[in-house]
Amino acid sequence: MTMTETTYHGGPIFDGQRLLHGHALRIEAGRVTALAPEAELAAAGEVVDLGGDLLAPGYVDLQVNGGGGVMVNDGPTVSGLATIAEAHRRLGSTTILPTLITDTPERSRAAIEAVAQAIAEGVPGIGGLHLEGPHLALSRKGAHDGALIRPMTEADLSMLRDAARRLPVLKVTIAPENTTQAQVAALAEAGALVSLGHTDASYDTCLAYARAGASCVTHLFNAMRGLDKREPGVVGAALASQALAAGLIADGVHVHPAAMRIALAARPEGIFLVTDAMAVAGTEAKGFRLNGREITRADGRLVLQDGTLAGADLDLTRAINLLVSDLGLPLEPALAMATSIPARLANLGQGIGTLAAGAPARAIRLRHRAQGLALIAPL
Repeated sequence: MTMTETTYHGGPIFDGQRLLHGHALRIEAGRVTALAPEAELAAAGEVVDLGGDLLAPGYVDLQVNGGGGVMVNDGPTVSGLATIAEAHRRLGSTTILPTLITDTPERSRAAIEAVAQAIAEGVPGIGGLHLEGPHLALSRKGAHDGALIRPMTEADLSMLRDAARRLPVLKVTIAPENTTQAQVAALAEAGALVSLGHTDASYDTCLAYARAGASCVTHLFNAMRGLDKREPGVVGAALASQALAAGLIADGVHVHPAAMRIALAARPEGIFLVTDAMAVAGTEAKGFRLNGREITRADGRLVLQDGTLAGADLDLTRAINLLVSDLGLPLEPALAMATSIPARLANLGQGIGTLAAGAPARAIRLRHRAQGLALIAPL
């Protein structure tokens, strides 16, 4: 026994799949060394009685545009990424994919280099990089700058394939309108997580791109063709195909609870939560700028001057509470949507999004209150 050991007991423990009652968790030197029934795990080191609080893996968020007053698009730097990651750690997300919204080739290269350097320097919480654009459909640009949207070139493909091999995770959101199936296949072969988004692509086209290597859909229902009886589109492909997982912004603004309920009924293990968070996350700021445009924060929304939604004002604890309170989803699958499901999709490595012996001790403490779960602190 060493005094770096801590044993937690006295509350439910979510291991990534199940809520375990009457169990204890032991952490030593930053790693989980045991998770077992209390009767089988003698207290060691510092003993913490949770008093009924819940322990869960830290959240995994695959779409984080900013936080702590900083946007990835501001000019990607290691210090900026560290600020964003720390802001989200305080909100419970202990692993994130910093996300660059459609920008110039130079800014994309800078983001790749900054994330590679941050990981090399051991900046906590950086799991990889998400490039959302610029190879999207202009017709579904949303808050992205249309002047920067363009087809994928061979130079782009070469840069992305190299980045996919260098980074632990490279997620790339593309639209079939501005990429080819051969390009998607090459990205997937290099190890990239290819996601369909910001597109009017048909159902059959989406399935063809899934066969080519796409495995994800970015912010389901938003910035894409809606579900129609004769043309199911991207939404239909995500709900009907086991090959496509889908991120969901569960803030009650981007997607109606009834639409969420339908999606979860169709794909109970294929939907994961994202925040699509912006610079204001973890701050009291009332607005920020993106590509020179002013974005205002008010009433739980982030909007451009014309009212277009521009990311979300959301943290994952609030998203989980919405699923439980408004949709009646049990707590276990709601927690999994913020932890083990996105971690598994992104292949983030052993122990991320789960609590098990040998895993990194990236855990959070949550308290049940009348209005739902409340984040107490990351461990």
